[in-house]
Amino acid sequence: MFALTPMLLAVLAQSDDPIFVEVTGEALPGVTTTCGSPNKDWIMEVNGGGLALGDLDNDGDIDLVIVDGSTFERIEAGTISLPPRVFLNEGDGTFTKGGKGWTLPAGRWGTGAALGDVDGDGFLDLVVTNWGANRLYLNAAGQGFVDATHECGLDGDTWSTSAAFLDYDHDGHLDLYVTGYLVFDRKVTPPRGTNGCLWKGHSVMCGPEGLHAEGDRLYKGDGNGKFVDVTEAAGISAATPGFGLGVMTLDADADGDTDLYVTNDSMPNFLWENQGDGTFKEVAFRRGVGHDNQGREQAGMGIACADWNHDGRPDLFVTNFSGESNVMYRSSRGKSFRERSGPMGLGGPSLTRLGWGTGFGDLNLDGHLDLFVLNGHVYPIADHPGTDTTYAQADQVFLGASDRFHESVLAETRPRVSRAGALADLDRDGDLDLVALSVEGPVHVFRNETPKGRHWIAFALEGSGANTFGLGARVELVFGVQHRWAEMRTSGGFQASVPAEVHFGLGTVDKLDAVVVHWPDGKQQRIEAPAVDQLHRIPEDTTR
Repeated sequence: MFALTPMLLAVLAQSDDPIFVEVTGEALPGVTTTCGSPNKDWIMEVNGGGLALGDLDNDGDIDLVIVDGSTFERIEAGTISLPPRVFLNEGDGTFTKGGKGWTLPAGRWGTGAALGDVDGDGFLDLVVTNWGANRLYLNAAGQGFVDATHECGLDGDTWSTSAAFLDYDHDGHLDLYVTGYLVFDRKVTPPRGTNGCLWKGHSVMCGPEGLHAEGDRLYKGDGNGKFVDVTEAAGISAATPGFGLGVMTLDADADGDTDLYVTNDSMPNFLWENQGDGTFKEVAFRRGVGHDNQGREQAGMGIACADWNHDGRPDLFVTNFSGESNVMYRSSRGKSFRERSGPMGLGGPSLTRLGWGTGFGDLNLDGHLDLFVLNGHVYPIADHPGTDTTYAQADQVFLGASDRFHESVLAETRPRVSRAGALADLDRDGDLDLVALSVEGPVHVFRNETPKGRHWIAFALEGSGANTFGLGARVELVFGVQHRWAEMRTSGGFQASVPAEVHFGLGTVDKLDAVVVHWPDGKQQRIEAPAVDQLHRIPEDTTR
């Protein structure tokens, strides 16, 4: 039988052949989103919608939620807004619109999504962020969603973008962090063509600079689907509000509790370090993740997070505005990070792009983590001569090697105006597929075409308490002298939510010594010699 040698794997890993093939027509035909008008006269119209990937009905397959926006014409006419939509996986990576039980009422203008089991019943619940009140939909035992917004405690009428579930105080109940973008009121916020809002000599929509930032919010969950705003008590309100776009849960200092990283548009980013007493401290500048390596603030959009250099601490990748390079913050000594975008091959290829959704994953199963980056400008006028960029842009894949990345082609498609995206094994063949949104227009599904013969392993957790998916746990893979780490999370970096699963590419490795689960309560659970090329579901051992 033909076998892929390590040398051949290395050669194939550097191939410029696309990792993905677009299968939208087969997997999700005719599904589109809306975000204002094509002219983009207002900042409300440029960020696009959101998506969530997770097993909503507990049948073993990854389902999909698409969060739609709206138009000002619909709002002014009093027309019902465009609701979020649920699509159930048929088991082969194709989707069918959920039936009556999965039909969701709309908010004012949908933006992002987060999945997590907020009532501890073993099924994923859904939060949808909005320009307007955020909404909670409780999962009815895999038969549909029930709108629980009115009584859940997620009050407010602001513009929220991304959200993330976590258990920040280790009480076993999921809490929620919501990023706020800016204060938007059409009667006050200037549109395109007014107030001297210019970009490279062209008249563009106004913001975010010159507008008022909206503060982020932290909500403590009670385990029954209700939340209390603890933003002030937890110290989150101590920071100057940022134009928040992305949020990621992580254990940045490897001390066993969950921290939060937030990207801000045209302002320094936040790293909220969990103090272990119910409060957070903002330490981005001190840790080296608030600015680029020249000390400049950037316009941060999406976040990817993983332990790229296998030191037991997560590394961070952030997408930024055109003219600014995307940045890679590698974990360094102590609790700090170093910005290493240039030497790692990630800086230069991003300068003419405006990045949004992104994520780490071993896309070609060679044992090295890779990156996808979705791109697209906010100004349609970027197509005019002299801007050094374009409105529609090619999406990117960066294939990882031992010390740097190699830019490759995501798929053989035309440039698009991309926004949110997320990875998941949609067809359960062992490699990671991709769902990607445009600011408006079709929702795209990309199937991973990695050749057979490379090994992988994946894990899902079954917590014994209310945190049924083990969010915040760390999964350690052991083989020989090598260790690989991954954190269990559903936060997807920019207006997206990812499955509560961790996935490892193994290349030619076909035998493992053990997997060790470091549960959120600090206890460890070791499973010897897990079989490769399988998704393992690990129940928490309550006898430890």
